[in-house]
Amino acid sequence: MDPLPLWGLALGLAATGLFAGLLAGLLGVGGGIVLVPVLDFVLHEAGFPAAWCMHVAVATSLATVVPTAISSSRAHHRRGAIDWSLARAWAPGMIAGGLLGSLLAARAQDVTLAAVFGVIAGVVAIKMFLPLDHLKFRESVPRGLFGNLLAAGIGTVSAMIGIGGGSLSVPAMTLLGGSIHSAVGTAAFFGLLLAVPGTVGYLLANPGEPLPGATVGLVSFAAFAIVAPLSMITAPLGARLAHALDRRTLAQIFGFFLCIVAVRMIYRTLT
Repeated sequence: MDPLPLWGLALGLAATGLFAGLLAGLLGVGGGIVLVPVLDFVLHEAGFPAAWCMHVAVATSLATVVPTAISSSRAHHRRGAIDWSLARAWAPGMIAGGLLGSLLAARAQDVTLAAVFGVIAGVVAIKMFLPLDHLKFRESVPRGLFGNLLAAGIGTVSAMIGIGGGSLSVPAMTLLGGSIHSAVGTAAFFGLLLAVPGTVGYLLANPGEPLPGATVGLVSFAAFAIVAPLSMITAPLGARLAHALDRRTLAQIFGFFLCIVAVRMIYRTLT
């Protein structure tokens, strides 16, 4: 590939890293809702084997969640927006789910990962767009066994599709009695809990063939080196914006970006 296209891809990744960090702080999602589709496209253009592009996109996206979640969590913690009681209660499930999700994804077909990503993003987007802010199934978010089973499910699916967990944990917490701002802040920390074991699982994966881009297991360190530092810069800014927006606006922004991702991934599955 000529140098100019490579430079163009690098600049595209840099811009995506900045935007992903902003979304991570704003929505507590780790930025994966935009990063996975962009990485998938960039890896195709950079000459990665087609059968592994989605896998590497998911794995690398999850790896970038680690530093981004640290930066975003610190910003939300300073504003008192993390429910540490819930974070401790759900921690075992999130950690176990993060590892399990990476192990399952490493063995799945690329179209399967894209389909799961698109369907989940679409369902959550519909929920966030509808005027259902008043809808709650409980008065408080569950802890104990049920809470950990829910956290394990969220962690497993999130690790499988390379997101920080907020796409599922934010609506889950709000439907079960949590506030949107507290849910966003706590989801940022959940991203760290599931991303660390999930990334370890992806690093240990064996694709069965050498992959370019300084790829270890399924994680591209070339893409990680571009995206991760930039996303850390903008994550605190996103956290500040989250606390400046009202509840309904924040939910609609969340749903809007999930709609974009859902359409992109479902289209990829069908073509």
